[in-house]
Amino acid sequence: MRKLIIPLLSCLPVLAVAQNNDKQAITTYLDKQSATYADISKKIWGYAEVGYQEEKSAALLESVLEKEGFTVKKGIAGIPTAFVATYGSGQPVIGILAEYDALPGLSQTDEPQQHAIEEGGAGHGCGHNLFGTASVAAAVGVKNWLKEHNGKGTIRVYGCPAEEGGSGKVYMVRAGLFNDVNAVLHWHPGNDNSAATYPWMSNKNAKFRFYGAASHASGAPEKGRSALDAVEAMDFMVNMMREHVPDHTRIHYVITKGGEAPNVVPAFAEVYYYVRHPDMQVVKDVWERLVKAAEGAALGTGTTMKYEVIGGVYNMLPNEALSRIMDTNLRQVGGYTYTSEERAFAKKIQSTLVDQSKLPDIDKATGTVQPFVIETGIRGGASSDVADVSWVTPTAGISTATFVPGSSGHSWQNVAAASTSIGTKGMMIAAKTIALTAYDLFNDPAVLTTAKEELKTRQGPAFKYEAMLGNREPALDYRKK
Repeated sequence: MRKLIIPLLSCLPVLAVAQNNDKQAITTYLDKQSATYADISKKIWGYAEVGYQEEKSAALLESVLEKEGFTVKKGIAGIPTAFVATYGSGQPVIGILAEYDALPGLSQTDEPQQHAIEEGGAGHGCGHNLFGTASVAAAVGVKNWLKEHNGKGTIRVYGCPAEEGGSGKVYMVRAGLFNDVNAVLHWHPGNDNSAATYPWMSNKNAKFRFYGAASHASGAPEKGRSALDAVEAMDFMVNMMREHVPDHTRIHYVITKGGEAPNVVPAFAEVYYYVRHPDMQVVKDVWERLVKAAEGAALGTGTTMKYEVIGGVYNMLPNEALSRIMDTNLRQVGGYTYTSEERAFAKKIQSTLVDQSKLPDIDKATGTVQPFVIETGIRGGASSDVADVSWVTPTAGISTATFVPGSSGHSWQNVAAASTSIGTKGMMIAAKTIALTAYDLFNDPAVLTTAKEELKTRQGPAFKYEAMLGNREPALDYRKK
């Protein structure tokens, strides 16, 4: 047996050298193509298409993948702007998520002062122009390695529209598009570089629509029934309810329709509500109370009410086995430093922030990688339909410093940064980290087994996936005016 063991051990350094060379080839490709992918992200930034209306953005990413030899299936899960792009065959199957929807009302130039390109237009305040582009870049880098070495396995890019409230991935999960996937990788633009995981909140949202009777607001007010009164009555009751919901519950709303003229009693009004909490059951319980408030508002104002659930997502399920590999690769890739021009831009952006007392150190945020933690407590903040994916297949992600440290998500400051070299630098860190992690997973099937076992443990023995938004069809018109 010793004669067999010694030659195998002697091969280990050779194998390590080969893998290092493979990884270097992947990162070298991405470095050389940085300008190309920067141009792609800039185009998507300029398109600034909101959820389920991302025709140009999806088409651009699809065309890039097709030119690279991927087979692209378009219009999946009943969503015209969703796609799946596949290269290779057999197991393992590694999925990479790509997002590309913008946010309404955040139109902004790439200047460090607020100035809309189009008043009331959309903008990439969450950096999804960078998100989708980096994911495609990572997949192409892995594809190059698979092709050169005739490797076994499948790399798959999921084109995911309408993350911002539209729950696009939920329909993809519900359609079974992740059933054969061994692991899913993703990332998100942010203010620093980190592979830490936090319990993103479960979320359910809907548009509540009230129908009354129009009349002359002065000449015949008794003949009217104000739908706007109903909206305001609902809002008042829900705001009273905030005192009596579990800690860490988030309820927020915006009145999307309130009437056309003060002298006309509004016959129609609409309010758009979100409910969030780290525990899905709490969201469901608070939601029932929200609906009762809407029903009471209609009863009290003599109107009728209907509501349409637009989206609903799970809380994020961490996977430590995958996240540790992502952390290792993120640290290998490392952060970046600002040029003098980028530093001047960043300082101007920071000068526009509301809270000037807690501005992060720019160099520390962009040049280092944050400590790795797996936090599973009650803390939460954002919500994402990535969470639903995390409940059906092992999933891990990172964030990278694409925005000016201290900036708030969904802000004009983030829109501006997402179009600059700052955004590109963070984007390419993400692309490299995802590509190197996918490479590791292709070369270490044992990790995938461990990740699957961890998923089953976290799911619990009785888990069965049921979408928070029920059986409804995709809300393709939820962003249409």
